[in-house]
Formats: sequence, structure tokens, C-alpha cells
Amino acid sequence: MEFIFLPEFNKELNSLSKKRFRTLNQDLDLFKQRILIKYPRGYPPAVVAIDRLVIETEIYKVKHFRCRALKDKGSRSGIRIVYAYFPEENKIEFIQIYYKEKDDVDCNRERILRYYK
Repeated sequence: MEFIFLPEFNKELNSLSKKRFRTLNQDLDLFKQRILIKYPRGYPPAVVAIDRLVIETEIYKVKHFRCRALKDKGSRSGIRIVYAYFPEENKIEFIQIYYKEKDDVDCNRERILRYYK
């Protein structure tokens, strides 16, 4: 399985890992090894497909992501990851990572449509 990070994703990952989530890079590596390689098409309710995008690319959102920097939160850390899966190429592209605070801001649909129209 090949993993690719969009430039915006790298900026968001660096920003989050510098501030409050120091273990984010290691947690993302564990997530790739344990979940994404086995279940690239989702693992409800942890990983769900994003619908109503009107594109052919398979886009998924990770809702239950374990971050060790947030003690006692487990998989309900509040970190969201959006990625695209290309089954014929066996490739995953990471699109967006963000921390939902009080209300769950939806993923950046404009970014998804810009890259995968």
C-alpha cells in the first residue's frame, strides 16, 4: 500500500503535532499499519465514506483516531482525517487532518473537489 500526503495535509499535520498533539506522527503510522492496510474502504463507525460529493474517487473520513497525547480520550480524541482511496493503484492519499473542537466542522469539500474532480 502506498501512502501519499497532499501539501495541505503536511502543513496541518505539522501544525497540530507542534502544538498539543506531540505523538500525532507516531499515532498516524500505527493507524496506517493497523487499520488502513486491512480496511482501506472503511471500518464503521471509526472510518466512514463521505457521500454527496458527486465524484468517482472514494473519499473516507476517520472519526475515531487514537492519539496518545490526549490522555483518557482513547479513540474519541477529536482528531479527524480525510483520505482518498484508489483500489486499482492500491494507494491512499491523505487530504486533510483537523481537530474538531466543540462542534464537528465538516471536511473541506472545496479541497476534495479541487483535487478529485
